[in-house]
Amino acid sequence: MIVYLIIIFLFIIYSYSLVDPNFTLFNHSFWTNFRNLMVYFGYYQRFCSVLIYVFFILALFYFYFYLQKKEINVLKAALLIGFTTLFSYPFLSHDFFNYLFDAKILTFYGKNPYQFSALDFPNDPWTRFMHWTHRTYPYGPTFLPITLIPSFLSFGKFFLAFVLFKLTWFLFYFLMVYFSYKVDKKWSFILAFHPLIIVEGLINNHNDLIALSFSVLAVYFLIKKRDKLLSAIFFVLGGGIKYFSLPLVFLVVNKKIGKILSLILTSFFIVYLTFFYEIQPWYFLIFFVFYPFFSKLIEKLNLFLAGLLFSYYPYIFLGGWDTVEKISQKHIIISIFFGINLIYLLFFYVKKNKKLFRK
Repeated sequence: MIVYLIIIFLFIIYSYSLVDPNFTLFNHSFWTNFRNLMVYFGYYQRFCSVLIYVFFILALFYFYFYLQKKEINVLKAALLIGFTTLFSYPFLSHDFFNYLFDAKILTFYGKNPYQFSALDFPNDPWTRFMHWTHRTYPYGPTFLPITLIPSFLSFGKFFLAFVLFKLTWFLFYFLMVYFSYKVDKKWSFILAFHPLIIVEGLINNHNDLIALSFSVLAVYFLIKKRDKLLSAIFFVLGGGIKYFSLPLVFLVVNKKIGKILSLILTSFFIVYLTFFYEIQPWYFLIFFVFYPFFSKLIEKLNLFLAGLLFSYYPYIFLGGWDTVEKISQKHIIISIFFGINLIYLLFFYVKKNKKLFRK
């Protein structure tokens, strides 16, 4: 476990390899020197950078499988993992900074983020390192009130906003692990240690982690408390962050057909986004909520989930998603891993007449 935490700590340092050159976490020569060193490595030593990235992903998966065989206090481990990732840089996505600014539009400027974008505040220093400054607020009504709390407490100071938003993700991550632990200890371990959750949820800080957290709470009330109404409310709250998770509400149906329908509809919406917009690795975080109902299936998807993380190769090695060729390489990597995973499933389940789903 100590070695694992050291790996994560080093990964957090590595996450600054793609820091925006205009990004300033705090004003000090130490930060400036550190940022310049990481910018040189990440932007001008890309071959070494991508090798290190692959090493970290492989290491996270190795420990993920290795630690399953050990007696681990999952709740303490989740606290340590969450604390270690508090100062990570969301190096594979810029959405986190949009979350910060969207909330700032309301708490600092007193404007409606559904009507105003970052471009409407060109003199704000945060816009120097932001992307997608032209878009207005694209998420459901659940997420904005959550972000208003850390935004208000930051008083417009970026460092405070950065840390408080990270703490918010840490809180939802731990709540997710805590309540899943009361349902199924192995499910809790998966949510605490899975590399996709650590990278996309705790490092890149996509709000899909918060949607997943609400859905885990819903499953807890459904299975442990037998409270369908409260469960449905939490499913809807999660769907109010990312709409494609709304079909999870069918999980409250007692019959197995409700669970299957929920899985099919959620998969359909993600496939729709994949074909008509873009396939994004963080979309698939929501599938972890299905573990209590389809555990054997979820456990056999790790090849595909690893492929989602490896699909960042063009982004790290070639820089950005600014050309069709880079995006095509991403799709090829994901398709290869998906194909291998599909063959794996067919070989071990269809050929041997084993069931995909646990009753």
